Amino acid sequence: MASDLLGTVLNGALVLAAALTLLAGYRVIRGPTVPDRVVALDTIATNVVAIAALYALLTGEGLFVTVGLVLAIIGFISTIAVSQYVIEGDIIE
Repeated sequence: MASDLLGTVLNGALVLAAALTLLAGYRVIRGPTVPDRVVALDTIATNVVAIAALYALLTGEGLFVTVGLVLAIIGFISTIAVSQYVIEGDIIE
């Protein structure tokens, strides 16, 4: 009984995270300014990490936690690189 409830909650959370990722994708495409698009891309990266963690909980596969950590590192580095480009116009000085 408890595992059925947990599975339902995890599936609902996965659907919600996927829907929020799609909404952030809309903001990337239609964002009025470049900083809005950068924030939306960072939100997408965070949601993808959350989806990997939720899927790891749902399936019991620990590999998806590692995938989520790698995606979090890549998302952080790309956000820093894009923000440096927006601020200074150059990534590497």
